Order: sequence, then C-alpha cells, then structure tokens
Amino acid sequence: MQNPLVDAFEALGVREPRLYHDPEAAVERITELYDAAIGRLNEAFQRFARGQRPDGPIDACYPYVGVRLEPDELNLDGRLAYGVLHDPGFYGTTLTRPSLFADYYRTQLGILMANHRVPVVVGTSTRPIPLPFAIEDMMTEVSRERAHEVQYLFPMPDLSMTDDAIANGTWRGGHKECGPLALFTAERVDYSLHRLHHYTGTQPEFFQRFVLLTNYQRYVEHFIDHARGEIAQGSEYDRFVQPGNAVMVNSRLRSEGDTGRPVRHLPQMPAYHLTRPDGRGVTMINIGVGPSNARTITDHVAVLRPHCWLMLGHCAGLRRSQRLGDYVLAHGYVREDHVLDQELPPSVPVAPIAEVQMALQEAVVNVTGLKGFDVKTRMRTGTVATTANRNWELRYDELFERLNQSRAIAVDMESATIAANGFRFRVPYGTLLCVSDKPLHGELKLRGAANQFYRERINQHLLIGLEAIRILRDQGPDRLHSRKLRSFDEPAFR
Repeated sequence: MQNPLVDAFEALGVREPRLYHDPEAAVERITELYDAAIGRLNEAFQRFARGQRPDGPIDACYPYVGVRLEPDELNLDGRLAYGVLHDPGFYGTTLTRPSLFADYYRTQLGILMANHRVPVVVGTSTRPIPLPFAIEDMMTEVSRERAHEVQYLFPMPDLSMTDDAIANGTWRGGHKECGPLALFTAERVDYSLHRLHHYTGTQPEFFQRFVLLTNYQRYVEHFIDHARGEIAQGSEYDRFVQPGNAVMVNSRLRSEGDTGRPVRHLPQMPAYHLTRPDGRGVTMINIGVGPSNARTITDHVAVLRPHCWLMLGHCAGLRRSQRLGDYVLAHGYVREDHVLDQELPPSVPVAPIAEVQMALQEAVVNVTGLKGFDVKTRMRTGTVATTANRNWELRYDELFERLNQSRAIAVDMESATIAANGFRFRVPYGTLLCVSDKPLHGELKLRGAANQFYRERINQHLLIGLEAIRILRDQGPDRLHSRKLRSFDEPAFR
C-alpha cells in the first residue's frame, strides 16, 4: 500500500515519488534520476547524429524534491535564518547537477528535515532537461544541414521557466501550486552554469565558496603570484586554476599532475581559483569596469551559493582629507547604477553585513600594522556612490548636490551593484575600495600618479581581501548567513 504523502505528490505530477527520512539516501536517489535522464538524452542525441530521428518525446526530466508540512509540523523558532518554512502546505523544487551540488543538497535537506521532523519526497518532475544544458558542444556532432532540426526534436531552454521571480520575492503561485524550496529552479541554475563558463573561461566545478571581485587586471596579476606561491610552498590549497581550465597542482595534497594550458585570449571576465579540498578556497574574477558586468557575473555566481563575495577595486575619493592610497570601507550605497532597479527597487535599503565589515576592518589592521587612530586616518567608513557613467566628472554641477546630500565619501562603478545583487540573492557582501584619484579636488588619475599608486597599494589591498576571507572562514560560514538577508516569505534552502 502506497504512502498517502507519496500519493499526494503523485497527484501533483511527480513521477515515481519515494519517501526518504535520510538526506544521504535522498541525494543518492536524486543523482540516480538525474544521471539516468542525462543518459537517455545523450543516447537519443547520438542516434540522431547517426541519422536516426527520435520516435517521440524523450523521457529526460529534472529530478524533484518536495515536502509537505502540517500545521503541527511548523518550526516557530525565530532564530533560524534558513532551513525552515513558515506555512503549512506543499513545497518543492527541481534539481540539477548533483555531481556539483550534492553536498549543498545534502546539507539543506538535512537541516530542513531536522527543523520540521518530516521526510522528503524525491521523484521525477515534469520539466524536461534542455539538450544544450546536457550536451554543450552538440552542434559539432551534427551537420549544418541537420542542425536546424534539433530545436524541433529535442527539449530546448524555456525562458518562461527561467527567471528570478522567487529570488526577487515576486513569485505568486496558485492555490494548487507547490511553494518553492529553493531560490532557483534547475533550469535557472543550468543557464547560469553555462554562462559562467562562457564569461570566465573556467568550469563551475572550480569555483570556491569565497569570491573576490575586482575591476582591475593588476589585482589579478598579484593574485596569480600569490596563488603560485601557495601551490609551490603551502599546504592549505590543493590547486590553482586559470582560464582555459589550466590546473596547477599542489603535489603535497594531490597525486595527479598539472593539466591544461592558460588560454591565449582571455574571456570577458576571467576567473582564477585557488582551491581547497573543502571548496572554501578563493575565486578571483576580474569583472572589468561598470555595473553591467558586475550585475551579469553576480547573477550567475549566485547559483553556486557562495558564502561571501567581496569587492576590491579603485574609487574616486570625495573628501579633501582623503589621500591617494587610502581605503574606503562601504557601509552604505547610493545606487546611481540603475541596472537592478527592476529587480530591486531603489527604495530598498542595502544594509552592511556586520560580520563582513568587522572582518574587513580587522584585516586592514592585520595587514597594514596600523592601530588606534592611525587606522581611521587611512581607512574611512562611509557611503559609496556607484554610477554607470565613467565620465561622471563632466557632470560636476549636476552631481555635486546629490553627492553632497548623500554624505558619500567615494564614487565607483561596481560596488552598489555587487552589494545589491548580494542582498537580492542572499549572498553576504562587502566592499573595500582604494582611493586612486580625487577629481573634485583637482587630483585626476593621470599616468604618473596612477603608476605610483599601483606600485604602492595593489598588493597590500589584495592581501587585505585575502586576510578578510581567512577571518570569515575561521569564524565559520554559518555566522555570515544571517536573518537580515531573508524576508518573511522565504524558501527553505540557503
């Protein structure tokens, strides 16, 4: 006799639902279903490549995990930041790439099951896996003449099911729909995994849980030197990965040799990964200049559910007392970038994350050796204004009043975007900038002064960012994922 809970999910369209009280067993089933679906999709496509058309729809759908809560199964502990649901009913989500997310799924399901003391149901959803998400180079395997047939014979990405309504807090399901368990559906995750590879030149498997974002290549050059030193002499990091999936291996921690070669032409936003066996290493991405790139890359990195991302970059100082090379620790943002206004209205405050702020300040002290009042003379805490106009100085009269009223101490082109997307996607965020010019006070970023600034400050700035990550890692990532990033109507998965 089948369990009534299993029958209920079957009535909702979940195929072959099974009940699990152990998260490990649930993830094993998710993996089995996903691998089998990918296998059927690949087999059908290989037959097509040899000239045999599919007989009908291909049975290759994403795995599904769901849970039902009764009123007496709710957990009313207000201290819990995630892993809880607030209303009785049915909840579920589609899942993808268990080889990449198995630990995340295991952890989130375990917390959910422990908090509510309920089992989960795992089965097959009705959402087909799009062929491009399963076979990345599919067009190299068929002739150009037959390539146009693919979209008619195989499932393709459905953009109507690939949005951020859940993360944006705008999702409203009907009374017969399950509530969401996760911020992202499987299709949304797969979409971003492929975009990450495209933009950064590295596979998603190499991304680490702590991410540094910068707007200048010289930070990357110092990071490369630091990473190679860690691999050659250290015992904490096991690999250093560059664009093109070129892997340098720490022979003290891994038995295999180096693989691949760095690409000759860098991708749009190259990523570099100093990896640890537990995934809590450091990824650095050169996002270039401007809020559009900042929004694009964080839209995609977010699906990997990092513990934190930090912005290290240059800014224009607005105070006469600031000097070139001083640091700016952002505790507020003026969002003049406008690239996220439709997703996160400008009226929504983007608050600082206390744990990140304290780690960055402590890192400045540890790296520079400054103490007491000397710290305040070289690092100002205040509001950063982010603009989409690189030549904002040419609108001096128009901007003067707004900047003055905001009490901003610096202007840049990325920080508010990165913080806003961190807020939107529940990824802890922080900003530490370095003053490279003071255009309002006649100190423009001209070649001679800029080169001196680069020589004196970039490596120290990078070391401060790395030290902040060390502090946050040692404190334990769970301290970062606080309730301040979560709403009153929130999916259970972090």
